[in-house]
Amino acid sequence: MPARGADAAWQLIWSDEFDQAGLLDPKKWDYETGFVRNKESQLYTAARPENARVENGHLIIEARKERYASPSARSDLADYTSASVITRGKAEWKYGRFEIRAKLPAGRGIWPAIWMLGTNRGKVKWPECGEIDVMEFVGFMPGTIHGNVHLPARYAPGANPIAAKMKGTVDVSKPFESFHVYAVEWDAEHISFFLDENCYLTYANPHTGVAAWPFDQPFYLLLNVAVGGSWGGQKGIEESIFPQRMEVDYVRVYRRAN
Repeated sequence: MPARGADAAWQLIWSDEFDQAGLLDPKKWDYETGFVRNKESQLYTAARPENARVENGHLIIEARKERYASPSARSDLADYTSASVITRGKAEWKYGRFEIRAKLPAGRGIWPAIWMLGTNRGKVKWPECGEIDVMEFVGFMPGTIHGNVHLPARYAPGANPIAAKMKGTVDVSKPFESFHVYAVEWDAEHISFFLDENCYLTYANPHTGVAAWPFDQPFYLLLNVAVGGSWGGQKGIEESIFPQRMEVDYVRVYRRAN
């Protein structure tokens, strides 16, 4: 079945097909480095092929169990390394369809994600910048894909009824054994989440202000494989599973043809 973005209603405006082996295209991608967020155990490295590379037509993001020193780390040594590749400063978009075909890593303690953040993050911080989680997966829930949005109203007092409408899950059999298309369609009124052709979550603009809809601004993409952390590490880390990799066949961004 063709990807939804192949429909004539959508026009391709940006992509990486990962056809050139080696390091990622520096015109399209940058890296986060160090210990970044969520009390995760991995250190993110930059332009290190052991953690991020293109081979056989796929982007490989590989989490490794290894002792690794970095001058940018909060401590002298890390026990795990991985990569978080981002388009910040290279490409950003307001609205569109974001489509990523990927095969996920597996195992307890693994936490891969395909997601987006508002480009104003440096000015207003999180969650005021907004966050769109195209795909999240935690290894201790091996048959479930998660989609999510984060925004200020979700964390306000009494926000639980609102928050329930901002996240969704879909069952999938062994996403670490086969490729699936993870996608978001985003416009001024809705953000809809897809696994292959299945739309499993839509968040509608409530038109109550930026606290509930910080999505009328440019966002950039992030792809990463985390180890442990506040969610991925809730059941511990199974050390025998490493290395683990997320394989990405392509990243494509579309806008509506009209």
